[in-house]
Amino acid sequence: MRARQLGLAPGLMLADARALVPDLAAVDIDREADRTWLTRIADFCDRYTPLVSLDEEGGVTLDITGCAHLFGGEEGLRADLTRRLSRITSLVRSAIAGTPHAARALARYGESTIVEPGMERDAVRALPVAALDIDAATIAALEQVGLRSIGALVERPRIPLAERFGRDFPRRLARLLGEEDIGITPRRPLPLCSAERQFAEPIARIEDILDVLASLFKQNARTLEERGEGGRRFEAGFFRADGGVTHLIIETGRPTRDPDILIRLFRERLDALNDPLDPGFGYDLVRLSVLLTQPLVAVQNSLDGHTMEDGEVAALVDRLTTRLGADAVLRFLPQETYIPERAMRLVTAAAAEAVLADGATDLWPERAMNDAPLRPLYLFAHPELIETLAEVPDGPPLKFRWRRVLHDITRAEGPERIAPEWWRDGAGAATRDYFRVEDADGHRFWLYREGLYESETGTPRWFMHGLFA
Repeated sequence: MRARQLGLAPGLMLADARALVPDLAAVDIDREADRTWLTRIADFCDRYTPLVSLDEEGGVTLDITGCAHLFGGEEGLRADLTRRLSRITSLVRSAIAGTPHAARALARYGESTIVEPGMERDAVRALPVAALDIDAATIAALEQVGLRSIGALVERPRIPLAERFGRDFPRRLARLLGEEDIGITPRRPLPLCSAERQFAEPIARIEDILDVLASLFKQNARTLEERGEGGRRFEAGFFRADGGVTHLIIETGRPTRDPDILIRLFRERLDALNDPLDPGFGYDLVRLSVLLTQPLVAVQNSLDGHTMEDGEVAALVDRLTTRLGADAVLRFLPQETYIPERAMRLVTAAAAEAVLADGATDLWPERAMNDAPLRPLYLFAHPELIETLAEVPDGPPLKFRWRRVLHDITRAEGPERIAPEWWRDGAGAATRDYFRVEDADGHRFWLYREGLYESETGTPRWFMHGLFA
């Protein structure tokens, strides 16, 4: 406001600005620092509502629908927000209105106020046309024809305005007048359920924080139980009395409602932090949100001996994931293909559980207890070329040389013919004939011949692909 009173405005040349204000100090704008500062303020505003968005022009918009009563009404919420923000910034302007566009315009170009429902049209009449968030050329064109305020536009027919200033112009005006509400786009995903605790006196001890989290877990667990669900991703938000905010996220491999498990994981998460949690003067608000849920069916462990074992393995995976990171704990899943080296894919343990929860199968090929394995225990990532003596055209190998050692084959099973996947490897890919062979020393190998004799190649090549136990 002070800059506008002096005649300064965005887009003004520096020489012209110094002509108006000779002792004007000019520094380069640091947009990254501004963005970081604005993000910190938005994090702070999460204490009032999960619906917070960033404005490109340096503001923050909150959707406080259904939240104001928690702070003594809209006036109480605005007073609390202004008081807290005044500790970290010298100028705070705020407005509450029925649409985000009206509230934003009033805070930026008008007075700090609370607009009664349905009174947006009267509240914004005195604002300049710049409150429409339009470009400088359009503002100049409006001012040239004497349309300098929103009130001057209200009485004008909308169709001529659209023809002169673009089809988006009437929509901007309608949103500012409270006639159209498109809501905001939250910067953070909305939690599926949430619980929080506020403190008259801030807390700082880790043990107190964990006790509060345990209590909040139990509140969320009751909500999840009513839905027949368990949580997979949890976020704890710690709001410091000085405005600082810290968010910690943990994930579990399986849905759970057990507070003891989650407290152990959060303790692991706190211990694994490179920068320890700094409570400063203490936290006056702690919130626990559930960001991802899945159906959870109660299991009676005494009737299934494997259930307890599976649960212990899942708990171990969760602890390792929390301490080491999701990318450090991996799992194989089967993949639909006939090519052996493509029959599996490596994913994070958390992603694997999510895939299986969506209905994917985790069944690997089964065999009877006494049957010989169809696939080797060790599969080479890249098959190794070998020298082989074999009967033509389709006979098994009689002997082969691999890594300078000659192996005499005493037993052979096969061939198992695997056709190429032409949609992946192209039309020129060769057919493979696989053999399970055993040499004179009892070692068992998995070999294949690449290319059908005469029909695909005149000189088929042989490869070592895996080793049996």
